Amino acid sequence: MTKKYLFYISQNYSFEILRPIQKELWNRQIKVMWLVVGDEVNHDYFTEDEVVEYSIDKAREFKPDACFVPGNNIPNFISGLKVQVFHGLEWKKKGHFVIRGFFDLYCTHGPATTDRFNKLANQHQYFDVVETGWPKLDLLFSAPAFTQCPPDKKTILYAPTFSPALTSAPALYQEISSLIQNKNYHWLVKFHPKMDKSWVEKYQALSCDNFQVIETPVLNNILQRADIMLSDTSSVIGEFALLNKPVITFKNSQPGDYLIDIDDTSQLADAIEQAFKPNALLLAAIKQYAQQLHPYNDGKSAHRIIDAVESILQKGKQAKKNKPWNIFRNLKTRKSLSHWKL
Repeated sequence: MTKKYLFYISQNYSFEILRPIQKELWNRQIKVMWLVVGDEVNHDYFTEDEVVEYSIDKAREFKPDACFVPGNNIPNFISGLKVQVFHGLEWKKKGHFVIRGFFDLYCTHGPATTDRFNKLANQHQYFDVVETGWPKLDLLFSAPAFTQCPPDKKTILYAPTFSPALTSAPALYQEISSLIQNKNYHWLVKFHPKMDKSWVEKYQALSCDNFQVIETPVLNNILQRADIMLSDTSSVIGEFALLNKPVITFKNSQPGDYLIDIDDTSQLADAIEQAFKPNALLLAAIKQYAQQLHPYNDGKSAHRIIDAVESILQKGKQAKKNKPWNIFRNLKTRKSLSHWKL
């Protein structure tokens, strides 16, 4: 009987994460359904050959063998092995290692996260952990560079996080608005989908020949195009570091020697100059960090994820216990979905 897998999504970032998995599943003749929840997914991003549903009842009738989730939760009343594939690499953010009781399998990215999740698996004993790499990065190293900007200028990518406690968008606004007067550089700005809309609008108002705000679910092309990145404590920092390029951060929550971290806006101009001329120590630190974060550049993370899932479906989990009832969180999920059927 043909296997059936479900993609449970609520944000546009899910497309770039899950499509490498979909391609691998199609190659194995496995059916795929996308279930869209909430109102923050752009329906125009789907292609004609993708099966998309917006009904929880339809998803339940589909009876998936496994469900892939880039977000933090999925209701227990949808069948199948629940697989966490994560929506970013940034392990420093609050919540990355929170165990919420929804998942049977965590597909980790590299030693920096695998070691920690293995300890949590030993503690909780109801989920498995397999280091697979992140499927979004299967296309990172081969993605063509973004072309909708001047090819003859050095490019700065500004990609802040959305979290009010961590975002640099308010603090850096005045400094960036001043620095964009320097015509030697071209600025690309990519906001997280959850960024405060008022700040998105303020930055959009700065748009000029050498400053543009990009709205796209595809980030790999932009990462390839940028020469350096400016951020704070965003998950995209790790992705950029895998390309061995310098990152400037503003008040990073756990700054390391692979970052040019500043804590005062007046330091930004000098930090940009330093990033464009990185020394050997900085480049070596970036490379070492990348190896701990995500040592895979073979484009086969999706393949490893499916192998891990297939192994569990055939042989069963190694975890000794069943998942907890998780009553409160599942009731909260039902409420958010307005779904009360048994």
